[in-house]
Amino acid sequence: MTQLIGVDLGGTAIKLGRFDRDGALLAELEVPTPQPSMPGAVVMALVEAIETLDPERRAPWVGIGLPGPMDAAGRVARVCINLPGWQQVPLAEWLEPQLQRRVTLANDGNCALMGEAWQGAAAGYSDVLLLTLGTGVGGGVLLEGRLLTGHGGAASEPGLICVNPDGPPCNSGNRGSLEQYCSIGGLRRLAGADAAGAGSRASELDPRELCRRADQGDAEALAIWQSYGRWLGIGLSSLIYVLTPKLVLVGGGLSAASRHFLPAAQRELEQRVQAESRQGLELRCCALGNGAGRLGAARLALERFGQARLG
Repeated sequence: MTQLIGVDLGGTAIKLGRFDRDGALLAELEVPTPQPSMPGAVVMALVEAIETLDPERRAPWVGIGLPGPMDAAGRVARVCINLPGWQQVPLAEWLEPQLQRRVTLANDGNCALMGEAWQGAAAGYSDVLLLTLGTGVGGGVLLEGRLLTGHGGAASEPGLICVNPDGPPCNSGNRGSLEQYCSIGGLRRLAGADAAGAGSRASELDPRELCRRADQGDAEALAIWQSYGRWLGIGLSSLIYVLTPKLVLVGGGLSAASRHFLPAAQRELEQRVQAESRQGLELRCCALGNGAGRLGAARLALERFGQARLG
């Protein structure tokens, strides 16, 4: 039976999984992302990791999720704003001759959404908005059971919408983007430091420490998470008016603290979004954790090369 390889390429780690056609995980591997993560170095790391994961070459199809928009054909990484040197990189073309496998690319948020739609919290839903909250804020949109990618492949970048025109500058060229308030750097900014925030308060600004403090009832930590949830709700309100999804999912590393910020986001939605636009709306966490991206990348490879369809 044909097997699949799914890859989630992040700024610090490359997560790989080998799956059967039903999505069962057969083998997995995680390797560090080369630093600096220039395209050439990443290509070498990907080739080595994929051959290590599948030395018997049972998986002829590889899907790779990256943090940024791809071209509509899933061949070129058009830009990855948080990775150096990633502009118009023909990654699939570079990899296929070395791997002797077919390769397709997708936005990592789209991959996470496809993984959740296949076997996670979005299974059975046809209209879904997903946000990944971590180093950046990514995401994906499923409308009527299909990924929204736009005519050029660059649609569905919810983290880059503007929530404050006078806010901090974003690597995208925007100012006050949702990413500047709801990424790890944005959380640190809300806690009173900039995105580089280190110094004597580094432990306080670590999201896990802030979550632990909030669990213990620390008023300052709870207030920071409340502010974070408010900004998340502000961004979601604009997205919901346009998309009217049935389900909104939050994933990524910061979602581990969702109990401290989702109620504030929900209150913001109830104040800002008219009832007709949020009728039946559910807001909750992803179910698959860090495994969603690689699973969804494998699913997209199956769809594009094996003519499978979700649902």
